[in-house]
Amino acid sequence: MTPSSEPRAAPRGRYLATLALAALGVVYGDIGTSPLYAIRYSFSGTHGIPVTPGNVLGVLSLVFWSLLIVVTIKYHIVIIRADNKGEGGVLALMALVNGSRVARGLSPRRLMIVLGIFGSALLYADGGLTPAISVLSAVEGLEIATPALASWVIPVTLVILISLFLVQRRGTARIGAMFGPVMLVWFAVIGVLGLGEIIRQPGVLAAVSPVSGVRFFAEDPGRGLVVLGAVFLVVTGGEALYADLGHFGHRAIQMAWFSVALPCLLLNYFGQGALLLSDASAAENPFYHLAPGWALYPLIALATAAAIIASQAVISGAFSLTRQAVQLGYSPRLQIEHTSSREIGQIYVPLVNWGLMLLTCVLVLGFHVVNTAQPTSDNIAGAYGVALSTLMLITTLMFYVMSREVWRWSFVRAASVAAVFLWVDILFFAANMLKIRNGGWVPLVIAGAIFLLMTTWKGGREILGKRMQEKTVALKNLPAHDDLERRPRDSRQAHAGEDGRAQDAARRSRRRAAGARPGDGSVHVRHHRRHAAGAGA
Repeated sequence: MTPSSEPRAAPRGRYLATLALAALGVVYGDIGTSPLYAIRYSFSGTHGIPVTPGNVLGVLSLVFWSLLIVVTIKYHIVIIRADNKGEGGVLALMALVNGSRVARGLSPRRLMIVLGIFGSALLYADGGLTPAISVLSAVEGLEIATPALASWVIPVTLVILISLFLVQRRGTARIGAMFGPVMLVWFAVIGVLGLGEIIRQPGVLAAVSPVSGVRFFAEDPGRGLVVLGAVFLVVTGGEALYADLGHFGHRAIQMAWFSVALPCLLLNYFGQGALLLSDASAAENPFYHLAPGWALYPLIALATAAAIIASQAVISGAFSLTRQAVQLGYSPRLQIEHTSSREIGQIYVPLVNWGLMLLTCVLVLGFHVVNTAQPTSDNIAGAYGVALSTLMLITTLMFYVMSREVWRWSFVRAASVAAVFLWVDILFFAANMLKIRNGGWVPLVIAGAIFLLMTTWKGGREILGKRMQEKTVALKNLPAHDDLERRPRDSRQAHAGEDGRAQDAARRSRRRAAGARPGDGSVHVRHHRRHAAGAGA
């Protein structure tokens, strides 16, 4: 495995800790708020399964191994090292593969280009859906606590979303400085809540064994596939952390995950499972039932803040992808503002920011109008996950090609690693495809439109370049610089020589003609000189 090549010096010590804290607020907001709904969607709602010990342990086992295989091993250990000059995401993988082939005199693979562009378009679509569902879930939680505010859910959500996009110009570092401490408190609180229930029901730790998950699937594969659609919510945000690589670097992102995010998430998920083993009625909302009565309202307020922060990961990732698209020629030149003097990847792209804000607000209003009888977040849930599961599948396919052509892994090594990732990605992809008719088509249409725009711009640039090349005289066909300087002088010298020779010939001809005539003055002169010479003698 080739280590990541970062153009800047690797952060250390106190600065590394500061970056890790900021990464908690920017990178892990999305995946950090999954405990609010992931377990609840598995055991309640239209597709909820009965709360039995076997089902609880089976779902928890799927959650544990999904976090371990997809987020920890795939993204934090393996793929995060595949950076293109410090930048991550599917466009970075595409650039690495094509750059390697061009360096060896081979043509780029068209399939890799298509996958890379469509994958980046999917992340843009997710950039509109994630803020919508995260903020809506938080505000609708307040509605449960205070039913009189039901009519204010949509207006309050829109105000919060617009405010979130307005603060983006402050830069990733400043936003991380604001959001990081909040997310640190959030992870600490959910970890402590889960640990208390695990101590009361330590038998829940049996879900660490993969046997529980395998048995759960074997009993009813169809049910297991449906539940995977809810389990997938625990890994949302994995692709965003790879796209956010340029903002913080892999060391800060890994430090935040292994020291804070992963332990606290596992404690909370297993704590919810332990609660369900002792009280099946808590399935209505196992997260909030973990908290004692006196802490319920403070927890709702903290969850609301964390859900708002959850949108930051995909927004920052969209900024990074846009800069890569501009550099690779798939986007026109845009205004890109650097917001940090120490981290080159911390940027702000105004046009993308306002575009995502408009898209998010339209999605909130659109899904609300479609069905006003149920919470708007439930309407968006049908679309949420389709884009990310497709993007994760594309990333795995591109990683296999990159590991073979750039890292020069052997076929056995590359195929073995990619097969494990691909097996999990295909299962999640199939589970999320069940949501297509329930709104899952929306992110695919958005991604298709963005893909068309990017490929059209790239194609137009190539056509324009060919036309300009056809009308331009090749440099090798132009006369050399020395020839341009010498030719006029040589020409003048040649003409001068010809004129001189002609004049000499004319003079000689006149002399011969004059000497042939009698009485020529020259003869008299010569005769006179001879006569004078004889007389003198």
